[in-house]
Amino acid sequence: MLSTLLRRYGLPSLLFALCLGAVLWSKLPAVGQTAIPSAVIAQTSPQNSPLPKPQPSAVPSEALTATVRKTVLDNGLTVLTKEVKTAPVVTVQVWYRVGSRNETPGISGIAHQLEHLMFKGTKARPIQFGRFFSALGSESNAFTSYDQTAYFGTVEQDKLKALLVLEADRMQNALIDEQQLTSEKRVVISELQGYENNPGYRLGRSVMKAAFPKSPYGLPVGGTKADVQAFTVEQVRAYYRKFYRPDNATLVVVGNFQTDDTLAAVKETFGAVPKGTGALPDLESPQPKVLPNPTKKAPIVLKESGSAALLNEVYPLPNVQHPDVPALQVMDYVLTGGRSSRLYQSLVESGLASDASGYAANLIGAGWYELSVTAAPGKELTQIDTALQKTLADLRAQPVSQEELERAKTQLRASIALRNRDITSQAQQLGDDQTSTGDYQFSDRLQAAIATVTPADVQRVATTYLTPANRTVGFFEPTQLDGKPGTSASNPSQTMENFSPGAPVDPAELAKYLPKPTASDQQVAQTLPEKLTLANGLNVLLLPDRSTPTVTLSGYVNAGSAFDKAETAGLASLTAANLMNGTKTRNALAIAKTLENRGASLGFSANREGVSISGNALSADLPTLLQVLSDVLQNASFPEDELALSRQRALTSLKLELDTPARLARRIFQQTIYPENHPFHSFPTEASLKQVTRATVMQFYQQRYHPDNTVIVLVGDFDSSQVRALLNQELGAWQDPTQATTIEFPQVPLPKAITRVNPVLPGKTQAITYIGYNGIDRNDPQYYSAQVMNQIIGGDTLSSRLGTEIRDRQGLTYGIYSVFQAGITSGPFMISMQTAPEDTDKAIASTLSLLKQLRDNGVTEAEVAAAKRSLTSSYPVALADPESLSSEILMDFVYGLGINEIRDYTAKIDAVNLAQVNQTIQALLHPDRVVVVTAGPGSTASSQK
Repeated sequence: MLSTLLRRYGLPSLLFALCLGAVLWSKLPAVGQTAIPSAVIAQTSPQNSPLPKPQPSAVPSEALTATVRKTVLDNGLTVLTKEVKTAPVVTVQVWYRVGSRNETPGISGIAHQLEHLMFKGTKARPIQFGRFFSALGSESNAFTSYDQTAYFGTVEQDKLKALLVLEADRMQNALIDEQQLTSEKRVVISELQGYENNPGYRLGRSVMKAAFPKSPYGLPVGGTKADVQAFTVEQVRAYYRKFYRPDNATLVVVGNFQTDDTLAAVKETFGAVPKGTGALPDLESPQPKVLPNPTKKAPIVLKESGSAALLNEVYPLPNVQHPDVPALQVMDYVLTGGRSSRLYQSLVESGLASDASGYAANLIGAGWYELSVTAAPGKELTQIDTALQKTLADLRAQPVSQEELERAKTQLRASIALRNRDITSQAQQLGDDQTSTGDYQFSDRLQAAIATVTPADVQRVATTYLTPANRTVGFFEPTQLDGKPGTSASNPSQTMENFSPGAPVDPAELAKYLPKPTASDQQVAQTLPEKLTLANGLNVLLLPDRSTPTVTLSGYVNAGSAFDKAETAGLASLTAANLMNGTKTRNALAIAKTLENRGASLGFSANREGVSISGNALSADLPTLLQVLSDVLQNASFPEDELALSRQRALTSLKLELDTPARLARRIFQQTIYPENHPFHSFPTEASLKQVTRATVMQFYQQRYHPDNTVIVLVGDFDSSQVRALLNQELGAWQDPTQATTIEFPQVPLPKAITRVNPVLPGKTQAITYIGYNGIDRNDPQYYSAQVMNQIIGGDTLSSRLGTEIRDRQGLTYGIYSVFQAGITSGPFMISMQTAPEDTDKAIASTLSLLKQLRDNGVTEAEVAAAKRSLTSSYPVALADPESLSSEILMDFVYGLGINEIRDYTAKIDAVNLAQVNQTIQALLHPDRVVVVTAGPGSTASSQK
């Protein structure tokens, strides 16, 4: 899984993550809520710091690190512990100070390859580590970045010792042999080819290589196919011995535990790991250097298959030790911090671009400022570049206004608090600060430094670094502009290959190596939300949580794309996207400034069954958040000019969708499953989007946006009685007498046989496949047994039957998952995977053979017990994240499950037995009646660059 810890979540080469299953990352919001690394915010050495390092007694009581305890073991391991008692969970993270910065041409990607191999088992536990994490119910993942490699696990508190044992074991005893390396090379290459499908990745990689031709920062973090193929076991083992040692690592433990007891367990486990021999290379950060004055470079131009024109440019910045870092971060928010930012106004609001983003990175050895722009239809990149350069020139020419400065500072301060609401994110912040800067209190000091930044400081850093002579710019000019994929004939016979899956791993074998959970007397019962129904029918669920000074808002309006008609498909999405574009009393910019001046956010997005509302704010700003929510729900005005820009962006998004294998395959998969008269069949087209007018949007808004069609959930730091009064004040008068429309969902039969569709996308390197058919709804009596069945089949990419066989044993895919998308009405059961084109048919055949094996033989008692433990253990871990908790409360209510479901879910899973699971397999698993859609380059892929 490609992820990133950046505020913009837009740098594909920063962070490569080994996805351990759908557990952690699928339960988070799409943009993630992970901590922003100090490598990106700013980094500094405690020996040479622009930010004064306070004494421990000087750290404010409200600081993120006020209760952190730092311990250094005799073997050099740095241990950071922080007690957080709000939920019965704990996170354990190990951060190694090694990444692609420690590589050279010829061995690019070796740190990432090693990260993958760290899950293949140890001498004492020769079993895939993902299976251990699944058995513990751990939300686990790992990533490799420029400067770091980190391993995460969040579990129920009684499993803390077990995670410590596992992480200490693989710090010194990882199995790295020829067979494992060969298999995992294929997985890594599959991962790299998946990124190669994205034109933005290819363009960014070319620009970084040109911007840093003699620096490891110019190398792709994941490496190249040629380098990965050439790795030897001896090279990887040497890298492991060189960097994976306690004196080059930081262990972070955050959550519900007793510090003294935990430190004793840490010393017992990690304290036994020997200190490394010899000096660690490059432990000290290089001193900051004066940036050169390079000659102006010609633009890099890529003319390749694609559907949207892209611009990417990079400006070198100083490294972590430079005193300009706080001003650079404020400058970034001035340029790219939301709708009121300069780049959004000059490029997106003007209609030149459909998207524009940027971020400032200051890492151990260097830094850069990157800007990325997606052109609007018909707009030339040279025209966009001219407007972009004018925006930067204006920033250099005169100081920013006091309003802009204060807004940027507020957004920065709020973002730090909002991204540290859950224990996993808090631990990530600590681990990143310590490994990147040598000071776990860095983020607290950064906030103090940001407060001192002046308009002159912002102008000075813009003048110093964002000059035309310093930039490296790249243009992606698509050669396929119609957004129409090619097609290839179906070949269902290839899915019938005579393949015999290997035997499933016996959970009893796993149990022999799994550390036992420890007893705990600190179990915390899940608090239930309070339900409030306003006189107008609006439903509200409130759950106070005083652990952080923040509030999370989730909402739902019964106005999803299922209500679209084919001729105006996209109407629901355009309506939701335009709610924030103006009301009777405020225009779009005024709405944006109201929120962004306080560092708050509010957004609406339509999915198939409803419109999702998401909002975040500091607790003091909840009244403002609710005032804006109330205004747009009741008084949206849908200005014609804003609707036109929104439609333009939707057309760009459509072209990108039709040129992205995963999105195209998902669209065709759903349209193949559901007949034309089914609400789930309809998807936007260029013609349907152009049919959406202000009149049709207003009509849809008036028909579907009603108080009794709406649910709002608030989780966070508030007083319930005050919020009830505020809700009645802001939303109690909302009335709409318009009669709401209803829709019919016809029965969806199973396919009569295997149906295979293969849309071809020229220029891609990786194929994306979906396999499945219509499944069940959320209230189906089989839902809980189906969840257990799914966990065994493909609920986790490393511990499931599919993951063990297709990914781990055969190395055919980077990731493979299965899921029941059960909603208000039945959604699809589907299996998804990405493969090299030459491996696709074998992976499909292997998958169908494995499903047939399950249907013929069923599952075992031990598998059911293991799946139930994984589901019931991971559920409370997920609820420890306010975003996940508020979303779970919301959808339980929408599905009619009641407020007790968050407390009863685990008991319902526990009640599932072997006979029920095997009955569900017979009822719901149909390997001979599936739709198989593969989107990609066809039978022959383009070679990896």
